[in-house]
Amino acid sequence: MIPRPPVTGLLLAGGQGARMDSADKGLLMLGDRTIAAHVAARLQRQVDNLIVSANRHHDVYSAFGPVYADDARWGTYAGPLAGLAAGLAACKTPWLAATPCDAPYIPLDLVDRLLAAALATDRPGAFAVADGRRQATCMVLKRDLLPALTAFLDAGDRKVGLWQNAIGMIAVPFDEPEAAQAFANINTPDDLAAARGAGAVAATPPASLLP
Repeated sequence: MIPRPPVTGLLLAGGQGARMDSADKGLLMLGDRTIAAHVAARLQRQVDNLIVSANRHHDVYSAFGPVYADDARWGTYAGPLAGLAAGLAACKTPWLAATPCDAPYIPLDLVDRLLAAALATDRPGAFAVADGRRQATCMVLKRDLLPALTAFLDAGDRKVGLWQNAIGMIAVPFDEPEAAQAFANINTPDDLAAARGAGAVAATPPASLLP
């Protein structure tokens, strides 16, 4: 059994919500709390501490942990990799586990499974695959990857999967019947309406996580 090293959780909440009429998706309500609160509640149970990547509403996101904005040199709303770079720069543990703020059903064993796969294969990171689809922003990675990511962004590249392949991350399958739902993102008004119609999500965040 490989001992588990400390892991920092990163909530990726720095997007501009282009498909949600520019709304801050993480702060939209799902049930009696925000989408981000659902994600944070599930992620914090799997990590040693939690931080947030956000480019607006820092005062609200600070309810979940310290908030870090993207580096301005890569432009405004430069994408998930810019948020990941902010998280790696702030990370104080050997590993970072990232999840998007708009996936309220993430598996409660996500971090353990990704980290175990990376450690067992001596890879610098791992990402989830569910229902045949790459869940690129659900990943774990070593903190010391920051220079490689910075160089990638400085070169003008923004594609998460391209960078993950370039550094040799391993894909970890989540083949359970409910896996597709577990990684479902709320990207559009229709997605939000469907999630609201499906009832409450499984996670119930503690009061300390409510904005």
